[in-house]
Amino acid sequence: MSSKEDILKKYRANIREQFDMPDLSDLQAVKYPEPVVQFINMTKSVGGQVVEVDPGRDVNTLIRELYPDAKEIASNLPEITIATRNPDTVGRARDLNGTDVGIIRGKFGVAENACIWVPQQMKEKAVCFISENLIILLPKSQIVNNMHEAYRRIEFNDYGYGSFISGPSKTADIAQVLVMGAQAARSVTVLLMPE
Repeated sequence: MSSKEDILKKYRANIREQFDMPDLSDLQAVKYPEPVVQFINMTKSVGGQVVEVDPGRDVNTLIRELYPDAKEIASNLPEITIATRNPDTVGRARDLNGTDVGIIRGKFGVAENACIWVPQQMKEKAVCFISENLIILLPKSQIVNNMHEAYRRIEFNDYGYGSFISGPSKTADIAQVLVMGAQAARSVTVLLMPE
């Protein structure tokens, strides 16, 4: 028997009382009268920004206006023609180091906490976390009310990986000083794409 099995056996032998899982069938999840408005407000509250893209607007021009000083732009999205790096063709993840703007696509957003489900859609998922600034293209029609709805919609593709992203990376662990971009992007901009 392995040491793990031995430890689990000891735990099981010392259980005094067992409790059933609570019944969550009547749990009322939060619903918003205007999920898009709630999503925008929550995104701002977690330090991100939202830009609603008008139909017919060239997204490449908009990105250049938002980040005029960006030199290294990473994306594998076919509509992004200003990309200088492709996370599908780099030799290794560290080749994405120094990326000024990473551009990815989110599947759906969550109004209650501004999370966006981003399944891995590129060979090197590091672009989601190593970019100084992250832009997430999100269809405006794909915003759900709460995490209960979100979990029902999660699907994995061939990569088998995905992540919820909400606003820029931040921490106040050291001396209780808020630091942006400590573990990932310093800024996150959500482009709400038209239907």
